[in-house]
Formats: sequence, C-alpha cells, structure tokens
Amino acid sequence: MTEVFTMHWVRALTIFIAAVVPCTALHAAQGSGGSSRGAYYRCKDASGQTHYGDSMPQRCRGLDTEVLNENGIAIRVIEGEQTRLARQARETAEAKARKEREASLQRDRNLIETYLTVEDIERLRDQRLELLTGQYRITEQNIANLRDRQKRLEGQIARFRPYSSDEKAPPLPDHLAEEMVNTVKSLEVYLQSLEKNRQEQAEIQAAFAADIKRFKELKGSP
Repeated sequence: MTEVFTMHWVRALTIFIAAVVPCTALHAAQGSGGSSRGAYYRCKDASGQTHYGDSMPQRCRGLDTEVLNENGIAIRVIEGEQTRLARQARETAEAKARKEREASLQRDRNLIETYLTVEDIERLRDQRLELLTGQYRITEQNIANLRDRQKRLEGQIARFRPYSSDEKAPPLPDHLAEEMVNTVKSLEVYLQSLEKNRQEQAEIQAAFAADIKRFKELKGSP
C-alpha cells in the first residue's frame, strides 16, 4: 500500500513541476514583483535551450518566438527567418501550381469552344505551317542570291591586293570591301532566320499535337 501511495505521490509531483516551472521562468523574466502586465516572449534556440523575456530576447532574434499572455499561454508566434523563408517558398510553389491549373483549365475551355472536330485543329495547323513554309522558301532563295553575289565579289576582289599574287595589282577599292562585308552580314541574318523558321515549325507541330491529344481526351474519342 505504501509503495502504491508513493507512486501516486511521485506522479502528482511530476505533473505539478511540469506545470509550474514554465510559469516560474516566465515570472522570473518579468523582473521583481512578478508583474503580470503586457506580453512576454519565449523561444528555443538550436541547442534546445528555452529563453524568456518581457521584450524580445536577443537570442530569439531570427528564431520562431512565442508571444505569451500574463498566464503564460501562447497567443501568437513571431516567425523566425527559416520559417519565413519556408513559408514564402511554399506560397510561391502553391501560387505557381494554382496558375498552372488555371492555365490548363483555360486551355481546355479554349479547345472545346474553338474547335468542333480534330480536323478543325489540323486545318489551322496546316495553315500556319504553310505560311512558315512559304517564308522558308523565300529565305532560301535570298540566301542563294547572296551566295551568288558573294562568289562574284570574291572573283573581283581576287584581282586586288592583298588577295592578288600580282605585285602590280592595285589595292582593294573601298566600295568592293564594303559590299563584301554587307553581303556576308546579310547572309548571316538570313541563315539565322532560316534556323528560327525551322524551330517555329517544330514548335507548332508539337503544340498542335498536344492540342489534338487533349481534345480527344476531352471528347472521349480515340
């Protein structure tokens, strides 16, 4: 019987200490007189040590800090740096996901409202590709013309110093040098335009293929 009584007494004392110690530390942080006015602060540092104060303790700077009322009850939490950064990262990710969902829903609405059949989508795809193909052919012809001009200029320039092996050859005229420079630059521009056109055609093919696949899913067709 004595042993049972002792166990109950120890358990009761443990509960009492757990309840009283935080309040004791809080009142100690309030200063002499145990004033219960205003809010108080509590945080736990990286080593697990708890700090109290009637103003923000220096060791709590940058850490999650609880604001306590006069009864030692947490009424709110001041975010620490790590918590703030984690929350901002989470909110950014959630906003991005929400935006992607909205864009996906808008895309589905556009598909359903714009097209009646897969053939409608293919028709628009072919029209855009045809336009790019026409531009591609024109660019190819311009490149061919510029290469012919470049070849002609190279033949003319070869008669002048420093490209001619004839010691009596005259120096290269400025207008020929300038024309060659402009030809080479124009050739580079058209070659870049040709590559861009190829990329645009590939992107259109991929985008319309995705639209057709999604349209079939929405319509429930194979």
